[in-house]
Amino acid sequence: MTTEPVSAGGDPRRLLSDARALAHRVRRDQRVTWVALMILAGVTFVGIPIDWAGMEVHCTAVADGSACQFARTGVLIYWPPALLLAYAAIAFCYVRVARSRGLGTRVLPYAITGIALTVLFTAAWIAARLYFPDHPVTFPQWALVFDRLIAPWGTIGVALLVLARLERNVALFLFTLVYLTVVLVPVDFGWHMNVTVRTEWVPQQVINGTVLLLGGIGFAMARRRQR
Repeated sequence: MTTEPVSAGGDPRRLLSDARALAHRVRRDQRVTWVALMILAGVTFVGIPIDWAGMEVHCTAVADGSACQFARTGVLIYWPPALLLAYAAIAFCYVRVARSRGLGTRVLPYAITGIALTVLFTAAWIAARLYFPDHPVTFPQWALVFDRLIAPWGTIGVALLVLARLERNVALFLFTLVYLTVVLVPVDFGWHMNVTVRTEWVPQQVINGTVLLLGGIGFAMARRRQR
């Protein structure tokens, strides 16, 4: 990006307006939002077969049919390293694009937040894996919402809120609210797979990835129109 000085004729209001316009242009040129969303969508889709393969299900016969316990081992195997690599890739892309445009970038706090949330999710899920098999508990609905929030797909949304704040990106903020609504409610658009415990979560994860993918496509198209 290049800039040329333009005389404001000594008018303070004109000077302030020009400064704000330049600051807005710099913030806009620093954004590579579509790259972040595309990478996160890819991580989400790749995780589906790994989550499925790593699902451990143990069912026992009871009076009313069968009772099943399951552990999503694939989540713990795949998601921590996948998210760490994703945030590193996003930070690299942001820095590279910013340097090519002669700008700086504020992506580091976002990457650090994402890494911290990944560590938190991993620790929480490991603790639950160790505790709950010997201490079965029935959770209230609000606890299930919190569980989705600290799951990988929930932490993705929380980190995106940080990115929206860093970029002062209202569009990304609104998109992230929609994404978190889909994740936390969850919104499945009536799509169910009434087959087994092993596959009943698949529609929701496909929808999560699709929302991220569509968001990435939308931001990429918006960026192209701004050029």
